[in-house]
Amino acid sequence: MIRKLLFLLALSFVWIEGAFAQIGEYRNVFSIGASAGYVLSDVGFDPTVSQSYHGGVIGGVALRYTCEKYFNTICSVYAEVNYASIGWKQDISKIDGSPVVNANGKNESFTRNINYIQIPLLAHLAWGKEQDGINFFVQAGPQVGIYLSDSAEKNYDTPNLGEDGRANTIVAQETMPIENKFDYGIAAGLGLEYSKSRLGHFLLEARYYYGLGDIYGNSKRDFFGKSNFNNIVIKAAWMFDVTKTKNSK
Repeated sequence: MIRKLLFLLALSFVWIEGAFAQIGEYRNVFSIGASAGYVLSDVGFDPTVSQSYHGGVIGGVALRYTCEKYFNTICSVYAEVNYASIGWKQDISKIDGSPVVNANGKNESFTRNINYIQIPLLAHLAWGKEQDGINFFVQAGPQVGIYLSDSAEKNYDTPNLGEDGRANTIVAQETMPIENKFDYGIAAGLGLEYSKSRLGHFLLEARYYYGLGDIYGNSKRDFFGKSNFNNIVIKAAWMFDVTKTKNSK
């Protein structure tokens, strides 16, 4: 874990240093705003746990510093501080794909909701109009998450693992508390930005996050060898310029 975290920090320093290296046209634009969206998540368990995507909300503060324009590329550093509701939703079925029924005659269901403060720090590269127009952007970089709380939703007392029960019999994750309260990984996204004088910047983005950390221990004596997050995020943001250069076009 320590080696992965050090690599992640070193990578972020390289991206930031590259973003601030003045090679092209100078920019000094600092923007701030808010973002909100929807996140689909699951957990990469080993042994495998059958899942469908868990749906939750994400939103918070967005910050961006634009430092230069290199030929046609607008170079920025972009960061967010978000509240995110993520987790996993189990796909509980029999070998033939039919649902498993609980003691009350209802289909068994289990969802784990885990709340985090997520902080991505991304290199942001855009092509198109800086002001009064549309640009296309890509961004990538490290992300950390700080655990806040979690809860489980299920409609059974004891999972049905009998002869006519679940095809996937891994259930340890249903009662295990979250062990690692610090999450980290790599995020990357692409999107469109529309800018208009006096109205600010409107961004629409699709982003993917791959966790490098595990929510449970992964040593030989632990039950799971891997338990990392995968997130798909669709989000919108609005930002306004606090400072700007006169040569932005």
